[in-house]
Amino acid sequence: MKRRALLHESAAVLSLLSPIALADLGMCSTKGVNAPIQKRRDVFWKHGDESLKLAVHRQRGDGACVLYVHGATFPTSMSVAWRTDGVSWLDRMQLAGMDAWSFDFAGYGESDRPACFAHPALQNPAFGRCKSAAGQVISVLAHIREQRPIAPIHLVAHSWGCLPAQQAAIDRPDLVARLVLFGPPVLRDGSTLNQAAPAWALISAADQRPRHRNGLPDEAATPVDESEIERWCAAYLRTDRTAAERTPPAVKVPFGPMHDIAELFAGRQIVASECITQPTLIVRGEWDHITADADARRLFDALSRARDRRDVKIAKANHWMHLQPARVALWAETLGFLRE
Repeated sequence: MKRRALLHESAAVLSLLSPIALADLGMCSTKGVNAPIQKRRDVFWKHGDESLKLAVHRQRGDGACVLYVHGATFPTSMSVAWRTDGVSWLDRMQLAGMDAWSFDFAGYGESDRPACFAHPALQNPAFGRCKSAAGQVISVLAHIREQRPIAPIHLVAHSWGCLPAQQAAIDRPDLVARLVLFGPPVLRDGSTLNQAAPAWALISAADQRPRHRNGLPDEAATPVDESEIERWCAAYLRTDRTAAERTPPAVKVPFGPMHDIAELFAGRQIVASECITQPTLIVRGEWDHITADADARRLFDALSRARDRRDVKIAKANHWMHLQPARVALWAETLGFLRE
């Protein structure tokens, strides 16, 4: 059982690494080099009377399988598959020999939109809550097991995605070997939740843009420059083909994840973390406002049945460090844990 902080700064770490070491970490630019091939396949998930197509992506490797589970407001193309200096987190996992997988939950990215998206937001309950999302994770895990009958399968999840990832690990322990929870939301002692829970919500570039600074001290510099933020925001709006029809342009996403987090912070348990038995890594940034020290301590304690549990805090990073320079430390910690 380990709880520790990485007190280095990512820039300082990078300055000490040789070009060969940087290449091994996947941090060198691949301009002029063919990017790793990402193959898409579709997995169908039954939701009530609907059969929704989930877009599943794979960058093949011969080692253990790793499935990435995205968070509440943007799909995998904007997170684990987002390339900065020509390299994504999926690329890094594939370079390490792993069979790297990701998928978009229903309502995001390249996956199908549910019927409720065609109706007024308050006409239907919040779509995509933890329990149904865990069913989607399990559908993809079962597909991976069909492709790789013997290889271990690990889950790496970010933010809200840590909730359905935990539930999937509880419901199907035979399909999950190790679990990485990056910036997980945790039960808090909040006030009673009294808010509407629409089926969907609209997220604009203006909503996303400030999140690179969430939790940062006022004196800290924004970790990503303005041109990179604008490149990401423009790509984000393209993940919804109807975004440009709105004023301002905005992406329609399921509201279920946001409602899950609101309920969790109001003191309502969403997932029984104490039922997890797999080795589990909690990894978060020093300035992560979603997973503060007290949150990580609460989750660490709840993981009492896990065969191994660790809490790693990375300096000078917040909830979006996978899109920032601190990603190199995040990648290294995750890979080190999964390779054991």
